Formats: sequence, C-alpha cells, structure tokens
Amino acid sequence: MKLAILSRASNCYSTRRLKEAASKRGHKVKVLDTLRFSIDLEKGEPDLYYRSKPLSDYDAIVPRIGASITYFGTAVVRQFEQMDVFSAASSAGIANSRDKLRCLQILSRHAIGIPETTFVREKRDVLPAIERVGGVPIIIKLLEGTQGVGVILAESVKIAEAIIETLQSTRQNVLIQKFVSESKGRDIRAFVVGDRVVAAIRRVAQGQEFRSNVHRGGRTERVILDETYCQTAVRCTQIMGLRVAGVDMLESDEGPQVMEVNSSPGLEGIETCTQLDIAGAIVDYIAAQIDFPEVDVRQRLSVSRGYGVTELHIPEGSAFIGKSIDESGLPEQDINVLTLYRGQMVIPNPRLKRTLEPNDRLLCFGKLEAMRGMVPEKTRRKRRPKLKQLSTEVDTTPDPK
Repeated sequence: MKLAILSRASNCYSTRRLKEAASKRGHKVKVLDTLRFSIDLEKGEPDLYYRSKPLSDYDAIVPRIGASITYFGTAVVRQFEQMDVFSAASSAGIANSRDKLRCLQILSRHAIGIPETTFVREKRDVLPAIERVGGVPIIIKLLEGTQGVGVILAESVKIAEAIIETLQSTRQNVLIQKFVSESKGRDIRAFVVGDRVVAAIRRVAQGQEFRSNVHRGGRTERVILDETYCQTAVRCTQIMGLRVAGVDMLESDEGPQVMEVNSSPGLEGIETCTQLDIAGAIVDYIAAQIDFPEVDVRQRLSVSRGYGVTELHIPEGSAFIGKSIDESGLPEQDINVLTLYRGQMVIPNPRLKRTLEPNDRLLCFGKLEAMRGMVPEKTRRKRRPKLKQLSTEVDTTPDPK
C-alpha cells in the first residue's frame, strides 16, 4: 500500500507514529504538507499537484487537518475522493465535526445522548436559552475551540450574560450547554477505528480546573467501556462520515452524552495511557479497506430511473408484523431490504425468513413508486410548552418532579 499522511507537522507525535506504523508493516508512506497542494479541475480528470509537480499515485490518505486550515484542507481531501483515493476521514465528515454546532445538529436527529444545547445571537434570547438548558451553572463554548480553549463554566446568570455578550462583541459564535454536574471534571475519550472502539481513556481534571483535557493538565486512566458507550461512539463516527475518530462523552446518570467528535484525534495521550498500538490499528484498517472503493450511490441511482433508496417504518398494527420479509410481499414488488434496524441492533442483509416486529425500520432499495405508498406521513413533533416570560434573573429552583 502507498499511503500519504496529510499533515503540516511532520515531527508531531501522531504523524510520526502513523509513519512509523506504516513503515513497520512494509507500506510505502510519505508525509505531505497539506498547504503545498494545488487542485486542478478538468472535465473527467480531477487532479492534484504537490509543490507544483504532478502528484504520484496513492492508495490511501490519512488527513490530519488542523482547525486553522479546515477550508483548504477539506478541499484537498475532497479532491483525493474524486480521484478514488481511500481516505480515513471524508471531507464532509471533517467539516461537520470541526463545527461543534453542526456536529450536534447532525447527531440530534438520531437516538444519541447529547447535552442540552442552544445557540442564540440576540441578547434578549440569552435568558430564555439558559433556562431551556436547565439554568445555571452552564457551559459556554466557542464553536471552533480545541484542546479546551474557549470552554467556560458560568455559575451565575449575570456572569453568563457578560461572557456571552463579550464573546459575541468580538464576532465569536458561542453555544450555551447544560452543565452535567455528575460528570464534572471528567469525561471519556473513545478512539474509534472502523466499526469498533480500539481504546478508551477517562480524562480527569486536576485541582479547581473543570476541563479534563490533557492539554489543561488533566490526568488519564485506561477504561474498558460497556456496550452502550462503544455503540454510541461507533454510531457517532459513522453518522459524521468518519472512519477514524475520537469521540468525547460525558458520563451522565442517563448514559453517555456526546460532547464532540474529533476527526483528527491525537495519539500521544491515549497511546501513552493504554500502551496500545493505535497507530498500527489505523494502518491495518486502511490496508484492509483500500480494495473496496466507495461508490457514489447518488450518481449510480440517477441512471436507474424509477429506483431509489428509502427507509420504511413498521408501525404498531402494521399488516407486516409477524410476517417474514419474503411473506411481506416486498421481494415480489422488486423491493430489496438492505438493512434492518431493530432498537439498537443493526442487521445488514437480513435473511428473507426473518420475522418483522413492531417499530422495525427497513432500509430498502427498489421501485420508488412501490415504496412511496408504504412511507407513513410525517407527524409533527410535539413542542415543549412555552416558557414563562423572564425578567432579569432565572429561577433555578429544582423542578419538584
């Protein structure tokens, strides 16, 4: 395999370890400075130049795109994708995960725990937003902060207002987030490679510091995650369009609460703590994937007129309940069930003899006309009752419930 590591810091720990792991396994590997690429666009022939010379062929890339070069970095990764080069992180996944608001927006439509979060711009909307996330104390976050920078704990409404107003006056976008008190000063970093968690650590803040980041002096300890945390981390990674990710989660009373998904997670802290060869796991995964290039499904479906992919829901009382897939009549209507989702279970390529149950969801490919009548009408989500009008202070008295 010929592997390129896209990194501006060839001597940093993560880049060195990836290069070392690839070389040890007999792969050809080079570190390429992301900003030295030129992107050439021509009909039918997307191409890349490196240091003004045509780029040689690569089988795969590992993007290590820093926050300061997200736009250009994702453009380079996107060009590699158009050239059918396997990437450990999709360009869309990098862009989506880099923006904390966008990341949580994408995750919020799925059955994944996230801290209650709100995003406002008008000063008059700040107080209602604070109450909606449960009142003070709250966490205030810059949208593109890293390593704990731009994460502030506000313990009173007046302090929160002052911080938000100051940040917004400097044209900073901020999130207001519920403070998960039971997880104060600690969080979980799960390192996902492909469809499994290869390592996990708990980060614990020291002294009066509430941020647990290693760069803020937090200590680390190796942990073995239960299935709920592992499934959450893997699902977040896949939803974001990543194959390698560091998923940060709070340990709340309600289970894992995902704070963010990192597309370029550092290796030093987690390898040092766990003594595991995570760089090697990344290289082994990539080597196993390069013979299976991704297919642009949208482009392929566009030439299959009348066919498409949709998700069918089996509600309570459906005539399909208790029947197997072949008895349901779907195959006769030229509808193929690709994946069956049952609760937290994901069953790819289910057997035709598998019996359908209430609330099953079927990812299907087939005739759109046949499937259209099976898709239930959208039901409006019940909105929360309107909040009482706030004046100058938020009532933080605990709910008697």
